[in-house]
Amino acid sequence: MATILLVDDNPLRASLRKSILERGGPDVVRVSDASEALCLVEAPDFLQNLMLVITGHVMAGISGPEFVAELRTRVPGVPVLVLSAVGNVEDQYEGISGVTHSETNSTDELWSVVNQLLRRSEKQTA
Repeated sequence: MATILLVDDNPLRASLRKSILERGGPDVVRVSDASEALCLVEAPDFLQNLMLVITGHVMAGISGPEFVAELRTRVPGVPVLVLSAVGNVEDQYEGISGVTHSETNSTDELWSVVNQLLRRSEKQTA
């Protein structure tokens, strides 16, 4: 079964996003920071079903672009969705492949973007 890795240090927001994402069927694993996420993707059993990573642009201890760049060295083919209330962050991820940005707070829009990325990821692994 497809797995989404949700990296979010805000417990309330993470809980809401996790419940939204789980309605669609995939397993959602939530971690609270970048270091947890980077450790988790080192586990082959976890990595086998990983279809999408969702993270914020602003994170404690490491910037979103730094985290995504490091993540990309470990899992080059998995799409990454960066959620941010800050507009125009795309240029900070320039040169990092497979990154999608969204400023949405809407449940429907979030699920729509996630669905598109999951379908794209499934096509690449098929």
